[in-house]
Amino acid sequence: MSVRVVIVDDQALVRAGFRMVLDSQPDLTVVGEAIDGADALRLLDRVEADVVVMDLRMPTMDGVEATRRICARPAAGRPRVLVLTTFDTEADAFAALRAGASGFLLKNVPPEELMAAIRVVAEGDSVVAPSITRRLLDRFADQLGPAPTEDPRLAQLTEREREVLLLVAQGLSNAEIATRVHVAEATVKTHVGRILAKLRLRDRVQVVVLAYESGLITPGG
Repeated sequence: MSVRVVIVDDQALVRAGFRMVLDSQPDLTVVGEAIDGADALRLLDRVEADVVVMDLRMPTMDGVEATRRICARPAAGRPRVLVLTTFDTEADAFAALRAGASGFLLKNVPPEELMAAIRVVAEGDSVVAPSITRRLLDRFADQLGPAPTEDPRLAQLTEREREVLLLVAQGLSNAEIATRVHVAEATVKTHVGRILAKLRLRDRVQVVVLAYESGLITPGG
């Protein structure tokens, strides 16, 4: 089935360019366009989408707030958000990821990388490496809110799953974790899948955020 995409950007020329690129692919279909975050929310009440390609800087409602509201919707039928922006700043990336975005790319990304990112996000993974997420959280730790408290969902994890979670939160890949704990990479993949299911998280990026907010990982630690 085609990946259904909604494009959100206040510039008509940008939307037209993205639509032309995406609609040229047999497995990608643009099902709607929106001019800002508020318009996107109204559109998603009318159409079903798998991925929302979201600009950050827009009038009326910016991309961060729109992302937060989209990700707060019921899980059934909720699209994933891939943020595209012209602003290459850590603050933008941090705000988008904390709002629930599954990816963060610059608008000057080559078309092939954009299409690949949409496919990856649609499959349930992220296009921001956990190691980059950790760097962002180190940089903006003072914005994480109150003192960290352990999330009660962590009590569901086995000792091994908790160990794997900590290694994921440190930015290690499945292969690196497998070497560290002396198991097969396929076993690590199984553990990661169970961790995401038990904690009701979408991807590895959210694992990193949860680990910081629960105090399992400390800035610079």
